[in-house]
Amino acid sequence: MSVNKVILIGRLGKDPEVRKLSTNATVCNFPLATKEFYKKEDGTYLEQTEWHNIVMWRGVAERAERILKKGNNVFIEGKIKTRSWDDKEGNKRYSTEIVVENFQLLEKKQDGNVANADTQPGEHLDRPDTDLEQGVQNDDLPF
Repeated sequence: MSVNKVILIGRLGKDPEVRKLSTNATVCNFPLATKEFYKKEDGTYLEQTEWHNIVMWRGVAERAERILKKGNNVFIEGKIKTRSWDDKEGNKRYSTEIVVENFQLLEKKQDGNVANADTQPGEHLDRPDTDLEQGVQNDDLPF
């Protein structure tokens, strides 16, 4: 048995790029930033930002186009996929992406709790809204 499951909470680095393929399928791409903090020996904290290549297909991509914007805080659930191709010089190139199966836009309510801004029935995650966003504020954007 094997499992390929990714869960990320992060902020969009730019508006989603959405395009229709010749097969009429919709695809959406954008970078997502996640952050980690490490405590150094001197007691200060070091912040490290990791950028993820996000890919969404068909209905999920169409939903993202309607809902997501640069800077949004989003919960993403999907799988890791690595593509390879040969460039013009014949060199093998690789790209690792997160292929999204489901997402949930997160936003702050006035009382500080996390709210689900995605109101489409049957398309949201069945998870409690608390503890999904801890200490993330708009000022924390790495861009």
